[in-house]
Amino acid sequence: MDSVPFRDGNIHSILDTRYLHSPLDVIHSLQTHSSLIRRLTQERELEGHLGCVNAVAWNSKGSLLISGSDDTRINIWSYSGRKLLHSIDTGHTANIFCTKFIPETSDELVVSGAGDAEVRLFNLSRLSGSGFSDNAIIAPSALYQCHSRRVKKLAVENGNPNVVWSASEDGTLRQHDFREGTSCPPAGSSHQECRNILLDLRSGAKRSLADPPKQVLALKSCDISSTRPHLLLVGGSDAFARLYDRRMLPPLSSCRKRMSPPPCVNYFCPMHLSDRGHPSLHLTHVTFSPDGHEVLLSYSGEHVYLMNVNHAGVNEMQYTSGDVSKLMTYSPTINGTELQPCVSNVFPNGFPIKKNIAAKLDKCRKLIKYAKKSLDNGTPYYGIEACNEVLNGYGHTIGPALKYECLCTRAALLIKRKWKNDAHMAIRDCYAARKIDNSSYKALYYMSEALSQMGRHEDALDFAVASHSLAPSKSEVAERVENVNKDIALAEAEKNSKTNDGASRFDSRGGRILSLSDILYRPEANGDVPQDGPRSERDDSDYDEELELDFETSISGDEGHDLESNILHGSLNLRIHRRGDSKDYAGASGSCESPSSSSQSSRTSYQPEPAVDMKQRFIGHCNIGTDIKQANFLGQRGEYVASGSDDGRWFIWEKRTGRLLKMLNGDESVVNCIQCHPFDFVVATSGIDSTIKIWTPSAPVPSSVAGGSAGPETGDVLVAMESNQQKLFRSRNSILPFELLEPFRMHEFPEGSLRLRPFECAQS
Repeated sequence: MDSVPFRDGNIHSILDTRYLHSPLDVIHSLQTHSSLIRRLTQERELEGHLGCVNAVAWNSKGSLLISGSDDTRINIWSYSGRKLLHSIDTGHTANIFCTKFIPETSDELVVSGAGDAEVRLFNLSRLSGSGFSDNAIIAPSALYQCHSRRVKKLAVENGNPNVVWSASEDGTLRQHDFREGTSCPPAGSSHQECRNILLDLRSGAKRSLADPPKQVLALKSCDISSTRPHLLLVGGSDAFARLYDRRMLPPLSSCRKRMSPPPCVNYFCPMHLSDRGHPSLHLTHVTFSPDGHEVLLSYSGEHVYLMNVNHAGVNEMQYTSGDVSKLMTYSPTINGTELQPCVSNVFPNGFPIKKNIAAKLDKCRKLIKYAKKSLDNGTPYYGIEACNEVLNGYGHTIGPALKYECLCTRAALLIKRKWKNDAHMAIRDCYAARKIDNSSYKALYYMSEALSQMGRHEDALDFAVASHSLAPSKSEVAERVENVNKDIALAEAEKNSKTNDGASRFDSRGGRILSLSDILYRPEANGDVPQDGPRSERDDSDYDEELELDFETSISGDEGHDLESNILHGSLNLRIHRRGDSKDYAGASGSCESPSSSSQSSRTSYQPEPAVDMKQRFIGHCNIGTDIKQANFLGQRGEYVASGSDDGRWFIWEKRTGRLLKMLNGDESVVNCIQCHPFDFVVATSGIDSTIKIWTPSAPVPSSVAGGSAGPETGDVLVAMESNQQKLFRSRNSILPFELLEPFRMHEFPEGSLRLRPFECAQS
């Protein structure tokens, strides 16, 4: 990667343009110039917390940094002096997960949300003296206790000093207006009547795009657009981020009656994740780009994805629940249009090739040639980067023939690399290639290979046969047909074998294969009625007719730092909700109605909404150990994307192409938080360590990999990325071995006693 030149231009040339362009444009261009990114190194390590640092945020001027930790303290740091100004004992009784400066308050008001389900507001002007305040204790100016589960994220609106929004795992997003009240009764109180629920998503989670929402959407993240503050983005315990227009939402409601989820402006989800229906697939962070035109989604057990807000409603980026199966099913037509051969010397607009773009086309041909060479010599990663450069950087310049060739080449490289969801990405490329040209067999051939990797052998055979009809003389095509037939026969034999010798895994009551729920939570050992009496809303389980299991592998403190095996070093955390009871019940906070009856009646009439598909994927990191891991834009233009990782590193990609630019060591275990300074190219990161790292472009030599203050690291980039991919494959999205689950099953846990919440960070 180091050999790639700075594509955003020479810094001296950019400085010269100050006389021709706006100085502000020049400043924005320089803030996150790629040469500065490749010089990033750790400048300072801020010490002052006693536990994992779960939240960091800058004030609007960039003069202060605020942090929240497992030690339940809020620390305020000076940017210029890189020193601790205030350390506040918040009074929270559980980990702080989020903290913010309230805008337009001269940075005197700060707010925190924590695992004790509370939101607390503090006025820093009440601190005595102007110097360092160690162990400062001030009473909260406002205390909101109306959430019933952990508060995971706070949001503020630029220019609004009166309101803060809190997202909680109880399925609600609440709006706290300081002018209306500074306290509320705890959740579950008989006299609680807080009418501050802006979004009631307690029956808002979807298993797939085609399914109606019915389960509790445990909110993990939220954000308000800085350019269009009426737009609100939320993400939680399913695969779909939701965009709401606050102007179109119903009036604020209370928790006493569970409301149907309000309609959203758009769902955001990569197409290949929209039909998984896996309970563990969820979002850990959602955010708007600085200009508000894009959103960034970070998934647990998955990658980081970029979506375009302004393409909402445009057919090119939107899809429906039926489009997923259409993508993988052979048809001689696409979208009802018969495919036509492409013309090699004409652009899509019908104009012949211009001389002034001949140099760009020559560069694209060289990149594609390099990609093909990397396919032959076994280094698909760099070939994929070359294809990304062509398609994302010159997609509007190259003609259809060159684009077809590049798409097929990238599909072949993805199939060969075999990283998580590479087969899905290859299918997308083959589909796009078929829309350009149906006279070539290549797109059909690679589509068949990708489907075989996914185990869709029948569909793979259809594409292999179609490819063979176009190129009957190609030996590799005939061999592909033969191999798919063998795969089908082998799959059938394995299916019959499992049917014959797998009787021990069947439920004697109905011949049903035992699920993970059956293994860990046998109904024979537990009654259908809870033994501990009525449950308060704080312990309210999701409504459904099954048990949900949420497997989380954790890395904490000193539970091991072996990069190859730390996925299993922590503890296996389970979150089990009892779901079998569909009756309405009366909790301590009053009557809460179950939406199950209404959802059953509306199931047949439910019309699935479309969703907005991805436009870029960022790959290389690992996000499985914590569900507070962030992915953020860097710079005032948001031209780069950064994410933390479970291997103690953090990664920076170019947004346009998805190309990895920088990988840095940021923590002994896990990097969770990444926040770029609002004006300078300075980045603050935090994670499992009790310190905050400050990163500046001060390294003497640019490089793609750096190890903090120790300087350039000797480890290979690909080694780290491939190790992270292996961890993703071994994550909870995979079927866990019975040997791992048996010790948990053997324990006789009373009903409801096994309620270990998802791992965030354990104090060392």
